[in-house]
Amino acid sequence: MKPKVNCQMAALGVVILVLFSTCCGPRGRVDLDPASKDFYEYARLIMTKPEKDIFLMLPDKKSREEFIEDFWAKRDPDAFTDENEFKQEFYARIEYVNKRFIEGIPGWKTDRGRIYIYLGPPDKIEQRPFINDPNVKGLIWWGYYKYRLGVEFIDKNGDGRYSLGRQLGAGGGLLDVIEKAKFGQIFDNTGDIGTVFSKFRMDYDRTAREIIVRIPIESLSFESAENKLLAVFDFEFFIYARKGTENTRFKRQRTYETTEKEVLELDEIILTFPHDLKPGEYYFDVVVIIKPKIGKVRKIFKIKV
Repeated sequence: MKPKVNCQMAALGVVILVLFSTCCGPRGRVDLDPASKDFYEYARLIMTKPEKDIFLMLPDKKSREEFIEDFWAKRDPDAFTDENEFKQEFYARIEYVNKRFIEGIPGWKTDRGRIYIYLGPPDKIEQRPFINDPNVKGLIWWGYYKYRLGVEFIDKNGDGRYSLGRQLGAGGGLLDVIEKAKFGQIFDNTGDIGTVFSKFRMDYDRTAREIIVRIPIESLSFESAENKLLAVFDFEFFIYARKGTENTRFKRQRTYETTEKEVLELDEIILTFPHDLKPGEYYFDVVVIIKPKIGKVRKIFKIKV
């Protein structure tokens, strides 16, 4: 059995690798126009790997403009307002860290800047300038009560440059919260929308030519109506072909009707959406809103037809 310290160092290495990769990003596969470069410079922080792959393979300015519009729309917590609160908060955090964390590089490239962008301001800060360790000149702890997470930053040289240290917390810890942040699930400060619902699955039936979505029954909330139980879903599908420009976006609403007896016998509900696709590889970016209000969730699936 390996010592626990080795596991902690391995986990730390993974987190640092994630933060580093968001800074450097993949090499561009196409020449980006100035507006696309400006967008990608910061937005890659919260892009998932499939989103980076999609954006960097889009062949022209028009398709990238459509992607950018969709990128922010998917993360908008309230589509019925003129403002995109997620986008506003994201750039406000970048502006803050660029002014606050001065370490010889732009604040958004520092470890503290990255964590602040993902998690927002900490609920508690502990600063320990004098540490009984010759290899540590300064130490800062950030506590996030909402995520039950503590993050450590270490100044090894006494020059005010802090690198990411240990993370203490329940569940998936820092990496789990970062992934939620990339999908826009924590910026609205409403908490986790539910890990069960976020485990919905999607596939494509090549014979029937339809999209199949499976949602765990335990994650749902139903409304009663005339001895029936109803759940209403708003779906938005963004489909990107890995080769070419065959990109599609459409919305659908589905109402699932059942009874109390049937609910007790079900593990999941299955919803289908007719949609014809040519042979090839696709990314499906699926946004789901379930009513009564449970929340908004996104997942990206890679499908071969």
